[in-house]
Amino acid sequence: MRSRTVQPIRNNGQKRANQQSSSTRRSGSSADIRTKRPDDTRPIRNVQPPPPSTAEPVRKKQRVKKDTQYFDYNLLLVIIFLMCFGLVMLYSTSAYSAQSDFDNDMYYFSKQAIISVLSFAAMFVVSRIDYHIYGAFAFELYIFAMVMMALVQTPLGIEIYGARRWIQLPGNMTLQPSEITKIAVILFISYELCRMGKKINTREGIVRIMAFGVIAAGGVMFLTDNLSTAIIVMAITCILIFVVHPKTKPFIAVVGAFAVVAVVGISIMAATITTSENFRLRRIITWLDPENHADKGGFQVMQGLYAIGSGGFFGKGLGNSTQKLGVIPEVQNDMILSIVCEELGVFGAIVILVLFGLLLYRLMFIARNAPDLYGSLIATGIFAHIALQVILNIAVVTNLIPTTGITLPFISYGGTSILFLMSEMGIALGISRKIKLSDG
Repeated sequence: MRSRTVQPIRNNGQKRANQQSSSTRRSGSSADIRTKRPDDTRPIRNVQPPPPSTAEPVRKKQRVKKDTQYFDYNLLLVIIFLMCFGLVMLYSTSAYSAQSDFDNDMYYFSKQAIISVLSFAAMFVVSRIDYHIYGAFAFELYIFAMVMMALVQTPLGIEIYGARRWIQLPGNMTLQPSEITKIAVILFISYELCRMGKKINTREGIVRIMAFGVIAAGGVMFLTDNLSTAIIVMAITCILIFVVHPKTKPFIAVVGAFAVVAVVGISIMAATITTSENFRLRRIITWLDPENHADKGGFQVMQGLYAIGSGGFFGKGLGNSTQKLGVIPEVQNDMILSIVCEELGVFGAIVILVLFGLLLYRLMFIARNAPDLYGSLIATGIFAHIALQVILNIAVVTNLIPTTGITLPFISYGGTSILFLMSEMGIALGISRKIKLSDG
């Protein structure tokens, strides 16, 4: 009986205990629900919690690692090749005339080599300068170029080969101010285009920029009597406007109209004019009929064509030219390409064209990847300058256009030319330093 009496009591106690514990669990669970933070909630069954978000820091780290400063070593290598090739051909071309005129076959070579080394060092110095600084002094440089060209008309100016285009410097050195004008126009017109913004799309904006180009080209034309450089300066201005302007049809129409007028004018001139007192008209007449004017203005052109034709495809060999032996006057200047074709043949001319093509390609790469519009326009202006000068020189040597006196960049003799060309290359390399390449 005792066990029966105790047993129910024990069971009742156990039931009460179970009820108390269950109520305690329920109350505890409800309290837990009320007091638990959202972070402590249990995940839904069979659903994995998302991993911690670390993608953004990793992406930032990768971006920092992949964004590296760029320097165009390809452009630098092409410049070195062109300079070395130019010095070799300059010595081969000018050794005979230097020996006969100065009793030193390395006269032209040594002067050009010294200036080339100094210009190469100057190129690296310029490449370290932030090109945005040029924008702050672009107008002052433009005025300075105009003043330097005006000095040609003062007693400081000297006449060489019948043209008054140089300023006498100490140490029997000369300076051609029109070379300064090329760089000044590139830097100043690029700055003005950036400053004007969308106003360049209006007629007033185009007239304003064209006015600066006309003033610079007019200064080159009338102060230094250099028509070919004036054409290059004006062409650089037009190309820069064309690059930033959204419409192309007006430019194509203007170029087409100019070409038609030029063809008609030259045709009328060829049929009516046989001689002229103006030396520029005489050049055009000689260009139209060089065989009948070979004793005068057409002599240099005809001898240059003979040199090109006699070279064949692989040429006579380096140093074996006969037309450089006093036949072509001042052959180391604008007619040096004819001797390259005679000694190295068409193959040598192709090598030169490939080198210039690579140079222009690298300048176009810099222009397309420049960090801002100002750097892009400067690189475009340098591209236009070199392209125009190479095209005009080749056209003159092959008698496609009248004689202009335009030299072949990096190859023809000329200290001022190589100095400012290397300065332009330094500016282009300085722009390339600002390029940020990223794989992301």
